[in-house]
Amino acid sequence: IFKKFKGGSMALEWKPDLATGFVEIDNQHKELFKRVNDLVNAMKQGKGRDEVGKVLKFLEDYTVHHFSNEENYMKKYQYPEYEGHKAQHTGLINDLQKMKEQFDKEGPSSMLAIDIQKELGDWLMIHIAKIDKELGAFLKERVK
Repeated sequence: IFKKFKGGSMALEWKPDLATGFVEIDNQHKELFKRVNDLVNAMKQGKGRDEVGKVLKFLEDYTVHHFSNEENYMKKYQYPEYEGHKAQHTGLINDLQKMKEQFDKEGPSSMLAIDIQKELGDWLMIHIAKIDKELGAFLKERVK
């Protein structure tokens, strides 16, 4: 998932083996990769603080739309791991809310940019690469 930029910073690289098999979900995941990389690029140029507010706003909108989309699929097709999967979504929403509160209170900071990058990098490595792929495999069997 990660690739090195010049100077040692890490970018996220979409690979076909991350695909869930659902174009709509995969395109939303690709957009998340793009936004994380925009933040990484801004940080590399010393402009990470400027990008933090934009990324947080995107994430606020993204999590509402994307998670409800995934959860609707899970409910519709009676995904047996629904509760655990939804709990992970809720966990990320809570973590992002804390970052948004920090941003509102303290303004943009390089540390907050790093925290966002780390949180999303971890999320992408664990949630998309494993949990969402399992959901995709389940849905492929049921959605015809």
